[in-house]
Amino acid sequence: QIIEYRKKVNPVISDGIDDDSLFQRQKARRSIVIGGGLILVAATVFAFLSSNELEKQFSSLAQDKEFSIETDVKSGNVVVNDLAENNIDKEVRPNEPGKESDNIDNTTEQDTAEVNIAQNEVNKEEKTKAESDPQKEAREVPNMMKTSPNYPNFRGIGGIGISTKKNIPIDWDGASGKNVIWKTPLPLPGQNSPIIWGDKLFFTGAEEGKQEIYCLNKNTGKLLWTTSVGGSDKVPTPIGETGFAAPTAVTDGNFVYAIFATGDMAAVDMNGKVIWQKDFGLPDNHYGHSSSLMIANGNVIVQWDQRNEQKLMALASHTGDVVWSVDRDVKISWASPIVVNTGSNLEIMTAADPFVISYDAYTGKELWRMECIGGEVGPSLAYANGIVYSVNDYSVLSAVKIGKKPTLLWENDDHLSDIPSPVATDKYLFMATSYGVFICYDAVTGEKYWEYEIGSNIFASPMIVDGRVYVLDVPGIMHIIEPDKELKIISEPSLGEYSGSTPIFTDGRIYLKGIKNIYCIGK
Repeated sequence: QIIEYRKKVNPVISDGIDDDSLFQRQKARRSIVIGGGLILVAATVFAFLSSNELEKQFSSLAQDKEFSIETDVKSGNVVVNDLAENNIDKEVRPNEPGKESDNIDNTTEQDTAEVNIAQNEVNKEEKTKAESDPQKEAREVPNMMKTSPNYPNFRGIGGIGISTKKNIPIDWDGASGKNVIWKTPLPLPGQNSPIIWGDKLFFTGAEEGKQEIYCLNKNTGKLLWTTSVGGSDKVPTPIGETGFAAPTAVTDGNFVYAIFATGDMAAVDMNGKVIWQKDFGLPDNHYGHSSSLMIANGNVIVQWDQRNEQKLMALASHTGDVVWSVDRDVKISWASPIVVNTGSNLEIMTAADPFVISYDAYTGKELWRMECIGGEVGPSLAYANGIVYSVNDYSVLSAVKIGKKPTLLWENDDHLSDIPSPVATDKYLFMATSYGVFICYDAVTGEKYWEYEIGSNIFASPMIVDGRVYVLDVPGIMHIIEPDKELKIISEPSLGEYSGSTPIFTDGRIYLKGIKNIYCIGK
């Protein structure tokens, strides 16, 4: 919008002007006035219509589009402490929504050029800081499939039911001791799975008024230490299938982190010394807390979805302090979060009525959500090849293609799980139900290939390891199946003891928890 000024010229009046000439001049002046008025009205309308677009253009020059948690912090949905991103000294922020810029209407071409130059300088400065920032390494997405001798959390890699271990046994008998390397009695009951770091195996056990963390030598089964975790006098009333120690612990090799049905959480070092403890309060649900812990970006991830409080938290590993916390508009959930390398980011995905939601593992910022699940969710999510799978009893089995705008690929409600979590490859999705049906679907289309009536309850989640599917039923029979369009049972060895815990694996060995003993299977 440019206003052009010209030098005023005084009119030259002739002495010989007749009436007709005066009339023609008055008529011309009237036309000029009317035409000028129309031009002024049109210019005003155009300026009004273009002001919003101008504001967007100038606002976009004043903000960094690449990465910012400022909006989330302002909204109050995310509480962030001690993040490396907060150390940036200079920050250019956009205008607040609903407020126009004070100087947009008066901005000239020279002003625009100055804004561009200033923004270029800010971009250069921030780029230099990012390149020299030692925390930039932490933003690189880790290789989740990297081979490791450890087994630090529930359901293997990222909690998705996949393990890269090799030479896994397919034949044993717990009753006769065939291929049983060792067997150790459980001090207290607990439906959680063991975890492994180095030569140490950890698990938890609890009953009303007593909560403990255990460490065994993974090679011999010898009990190395026991640590008691204190708690409040008020306790929930869990059902037998859940118990007081359903959540699986997690370790980063420095500490072991455990949480119990009571909402009591503790971190102990590798020798059992208590480093810190937290009390989240008595869980407000029917059975107590059962979501397992995970590690992401060096923080301990806690999914805490109760009737009166729903949030996802990242706790500092050495102190238990809250690094970030996200309030969630969901209902009660017993599902555990999964941690996924999507190729461009590290995401934490959760399931709770009515949403599957994904969060940035570094900041807690919500990335996307899909309304596709209902009820009090028990099973955790499955993930493979950019597709996340959710399921719950009296709801639906859903396949969602992830992204900024996630897409629902397919749904199925023939058989639904209320306890075991599904597991997927790029070709197949496997799902067990608590009433003993095991099903194989096409992972992309949802076509059902086969179903296997096992005939016994299943509480443990199926695992895919060494090119096979392992699913353990409650009587202790391990159903080992080839992943294929046709049902091909490889073997069905027996533990000889009832079990509801998901098995874990190291190269050449399986670790299984029964209701009385923990077993190491191998040759």
